[in-house]
Amino acid sequence: MTFAFGFPFSAATYALFVLSAATLVATPGPDTLFVLSRAVEDRRTGLHAAAGVTTGILFHTALVVVGVAAVYRTIPGAEPLIRTAGGVYLCYLGVDTFWSAGTAAPSTAGGLREGFLVNALNPQVALFFLAFLPGFVPAGAGETVPLAVLGVTYAALTAAYLGAVAVLADGAAAYLRSDGLDRLLNRVAGAVLVALGGWLLLS
Repeated sequence: MTFAFGFPFSAATYALFVLSAATLVATPGPDTLFVLSRAVEDRRTGLHAAAGVTTGILFHTALVVVGVAAVYRTIPGAEPLIRTAGGVYLCYLGVDTFWSAGTAAPSTAGGLREGFLVNALNPQVALFFLAFLPGFVPAGAGETVPLAVLGVTYAALTAAYLGAVAVLADGAAAYLRSDGLDRLLNRVAGAVLVALGGWLLLS
């Protein structure tokens, strides 16, 4: 059974997906920690980082919809290569953030770009989407439109959650900011990014 106007899911199926996706989105992971690390610098930078991660989710959705993710899964060595690239990039961001703490104003454009790359360069996200989204596609409904709807829904939930994380983290950090503490917060953020990069390299 489907909704009117061609919506490809029953109410029960879509509600189950939203509940499952919301639970997964709200589970702390690399994306959440990355947004936190940027939000302690500045609220706008944190929100741009959240938007970048959301764009990365849409990127992975597109890969699944057009079938690229499935092809990528079959290429020998593709997953460790991309995982290594993502881990190295995160470590670079962490070192740069650590050493530049207190020396430059945060870049909102950089937060957007970094957020996208942090998510897009994580092959585990692509493989997760490839395994998770098709399970909610009704039999005989085709895949293109349902997968796109599910991916956009997941992205919307991600944007709402990470946006809230950015606002709350900035609000908490605002009470701690001074010249010395602001530098410390940025160095903690840099250390978190290096730890995330190391986790991705070793996972």
